[in-house]
Amino acid sequence: MAEKEAKARIKINKLLEEAGWRFFDTEEGKANVLLENNVKINKQNLNEFGENFEHTTNGYVDFLLLDEKGFPFVVLEAKSEDKNPLFGKEQARKYALAQNCRFVILSNGNIHYFWDLERGNPHIISKFPSLETIRGYAEFKPDKNRLVEEIVNEDYIVLTQKPDYKDDPSFKNEETRQRYIVENKLRFLRNYQLRAVKSIQNAVQEGRDRFLFEMATGTGKTLVAAALIKLFLRTGNARRVLFLVDRLELENQADRAFRDYLKNDYKTVIYKENRDDWRKAEIVVSTIQTFLSKNRYKRVFSPDDFDLVISDEAHRSIGGNSRAVFEYFIGYKLGLTATPKNYLKNIDISKLGENDPRQLERRLLLDTYKTFGCENGEPTFRYSLVDGVKDGFLVNPIVVDARTEITTQLLSDEGYAITIQDEEEKDVEEVFDHRDFEKRFFSENTNKVFCKAFMENALRDPVTGEIGKTIIFCVSQNHAAKITQILNEMAHQMFPGKYNSDFAIQVTSSIPDAQQFTINFTNNNLSGSGNFDPAYRTSKTRVCVTVGMMTTGYDCQDILNLCLMRPIFSPTEFIQIKGRGTRKYNFTNDLTDLQRKKQIGDKHKEHFKLFDFFANCEYFEEKFNYDEVLEIPRTGGKDYSSSDLASVVNDLNESGEYHSTRDDHITALDHTVIGPDGMKIDRMYFEKFERKIIEHPVIKEKAEAGEWDELLNYIENNILNKPEDYFTLEKLRKSINIDRRITMREIIEKILGIIPYFKTKDELLEEEFDKFDSRYLPKEEYFTYAKTVFKAYILDAEFRAIIDNKHFALLNISPYGEAFKKLPPELRSAIPEYIKDFVTLNNFAA
Repeated sequence: MAEKEAKARIKINKLLEEAGWRFFDTEEGKANVLLENNVKINKQNLNEFGENFEHTTNGYVDFLLLDEKGFPFVVLEAKSEDKNPLFGKEQARKYALAQNCRFVILSNGNIHYFWDLERGNPHIISKFPSLETIRGYAEFKPDKNRLVEEIVNEDYIVLTQKPDYKDDPSFKNEETRQRYIVENKLRFLRNYQLRAVKSIQNAVQEGRDRFLFEMATGTGKTLVAAALIKLFLRTGNARRVLFLVDRLELENQADRAFRDYLKNDYKTVIYKENRDDWRKAEIVVSTIQTFLSKNRYKRVFSPDDFDLVISDEAHRSIGGNSRAVFEYFIGYKLGLTATPKNYLKNIDISKLGENDPRQLERRLLLDTYKTFGCENGEPTFRYSLVDGVKDGFLVNPIVVDARTEITTQLLSDEGYAITIQDEEEKDVEEVFDHRDFEKRFFSENTNKVFCKAFMENALRDPVTGEIGKTIIFCVSQNHAAKITQILNEMAHQMFPGKYNSDFAIQVTSSIPDAQQFTINFTNNNLSGSGNFDPAYRTSKTRVCVTVGMMTTGYDCQDILNLCLMRPIFSPTEFIQIKGRGTRKYNFTNDLTDLQRKKQIGDKHKEHFKLFDFFANCEYFEEKFNYDEVLEIPRTGGKDYSSSDLASVVNDLNESGEYHSTRDDHITALDHTVIGPDGMKIDRMYFEKFERKIIEHPVIKEKAEAGEWDELLNYIENNILNKPEDYFTLEKLRKSINIDRRITMREIIEKILGIIPYFKTKDELLEEEFDKFDSRYLPKEEYFTYAKTVFKAYILDAEFRAIIDNKHFALLNISPYGEAFKKLPPELRSAIPEYIKDFVTLNNFAA
């Protein structure tokens, strides 16, 4: 038997024993336990269990996992460590059918898949489930035909909210119907939302158990999720549903929404507020962070506790370590995202560095589509911003290019250069870019120009003419404080007597009651209301100045202006911010004077303004046609030329900050080219190697066949160190520029699309510890210490030597000594033993 296959089988044997299984290892020809009546299975007495107990016409089962009576219950197909477990999928299916087994596990000792032959596809698991877990799962008998055949009409949610709504006289009367619907908060499904539900029914009929919805912000993803939750619970295809989010505000929002929509039929709880009685609820809402904390999800929950798991903003809430939570639970999986996979289609990704935020987010998006069974790039259902605008449910922004002279230079390839004097009084150049704004580079005049441009060009409220409700996004809390002060000073000049330093309010985490401010702003009573017209119920405060609090999950439909007074590097964050303004609104509804309502008529929101002070649109779109370009005349001060800007002599303060006192003005440019991350020559070197691998006739074929030893030998002998290109592993590692020693196999896997990106050292450490944690599940009070010792043993050679050589006195001077001492004896020995057996230390070398 090959060495890697033997290693895999040893690991699998250990994992099965730790999960408490009785099993038969056909390679060894023995079971690990005595069965009923002290009969022990071996190859000589297999006929007692049937002539086909472990043999099929196509070969032998690797492992048979047995139930309490010793009968076959699960087929486990083993592959060697260097092979993808999925290679054994069809072979395992034949074995399982021959043994009348419903369940299959595919494993290479490190990566494992669980497969219910009656429900969809194999899915990755972090540890082997116990017999009790699978038994509980097997006893649950979902009927997908009921789900597929369930009739879902536009009143599907309303029938839960108010089952007798059709009999109410106010609903029957067409003149009072709309008011009745609004007053009772009844939520009818729109046509596209019905199509979304139908897409799930069709996918289930086709045997799929993973789904992805790509729906623009403001199109009602939560309402659709509620309809699907009802569909699964009502038809008996789920007993309990988990709704995962990645932010606290989304957790509260989802909880409120599900209570509003479904409380008459189903109970909704937030997990952290109901740790003792969450099992009494059909719908559990939680942040992913709550489940991840000390790997709580493994300690508190069983894999079959949730039959439907929904991930909101999926590519964020299942990224990195969060994926382990998502994959832990057996059952249907639905991902929701507002970020289209092709959002960065106009960016030449090949020109981006490995750590460019757009590149990183693109990887997450691609990986998300694979996770939800949409490898072809097509989601289960799509409804875009364009669709929403075309159908009249959403509005598009007017995007305003509002760059100043200083921000233009900060955005340029050359950056904003100043000349300073070093300790020897020699002139040296210091360069700042847009990332430094309000961090190392400060300009009070630029902030004033931002505010002036906004105040003079903001959309006005269509009823009173006051500045439309606005959210401004700043770099930091200190920056938000400055902008708030400037705006209030300007408002005092523009609207004398109307405001008392409450035109703008800072809404950030350092401000007491900030969360309540956001609610009041939505409800149009922040600092009061009716400031310009007592009969018009709109918030007195017109501007909320924030950093990140109001980017996701904040619903304020009457927003008319959004200001980006900071650079944004995440496509998701950009789309979420833009989504704060896309919802439609009828401003006349806020009038309490019915006669004036009739006189004015409907005043619908037709668009909103997006002020872009840092060329964010061009950063994501590369070529962006701005709807409006502000060109504000200069108001005095010195007329600096480009060469002047690069030679202003000033000293940095002691903390390395530069405070510019130069006048600044709004200017206009066609576009700004953002320089790539990393050296061009390194990027070209890797791209050349990448092309050679992709175009090579042998390499892809061997990779698909799982013949990695032969493949790597072939590359070593035929491609590396050849005079025409002189590719070497060290040069390739240098061009990748990551914090550990990438293996040649990883490089090939990345080029062929087998892995989405190169994991960092910390990502690998987290992954390895997660495997250890799944096996040993240290108590919660030891979790942090175990993690510290585990990582230290891998990364720190001195600490490793102390433990291996039992020089425990030296723990008193080791930074990890206290953590080691806090561990119980069994973990002190288990950690080094596990690492020696299962972790390749060379992967973590720098």
